[in-house]
Amino acid sequence: MRVLGIDPGTGRLGWAIVEKEQGREVLVDCGCIETPARTDLSIRLEVIFNELNRIIKEYRPTDASIEDLFFATNRKTVMSVSAARGVVLLTCQLSHLTISSYTPLQIKSTITGYGSADKKQVEFMVKQILKVKELKQIDDTVDAIAAALTHLSFCPARNA
Repeated sequence: MRVLGIDPGTGRLGWAIVEKEQGREVLVDCGCIETPARTDLSIRLEVIFNELNRIIKEYRPTDASIEDLFFATNRKTVMSVSAARGVVLLTCQLSHLTISSYTPLQIKSTITGYGSADKKQVEFMVKQILKVKELKQIDDTVDAIAAALTHLSFCPARNA
């Protein structure tokens, strides 16, 4: 199974392609779709749609693992990130991917064993799982990798 992990956002949307190979999780590629601040939301969403389509066509994942949104404040941010998440869901659906969503608590618990883990703890455990010494990625990309790894652990029957 090849999984597309997504950490939704409008300014920065983290993505990762992870697969299970001979019982081991392997990072195929990852990155961040960035859109300039103060750009009209519709233009930012179009960039996300086009880039995500390109990534899906290039890497051909079978599943998508999308982090659920969790916000305590800032309504404006919630609305634009929700719009970006909607574009992600639509793009994955149009590409016929099996779509799953996981809360930040589920992802942190799966990756670190602790639902209140901080970003550094998640990054440390992602490196341990992937058996890599360095992971020079921004937080959004690490979160996307963690989302993909979470999906792989929740779907063991399909990972054989």
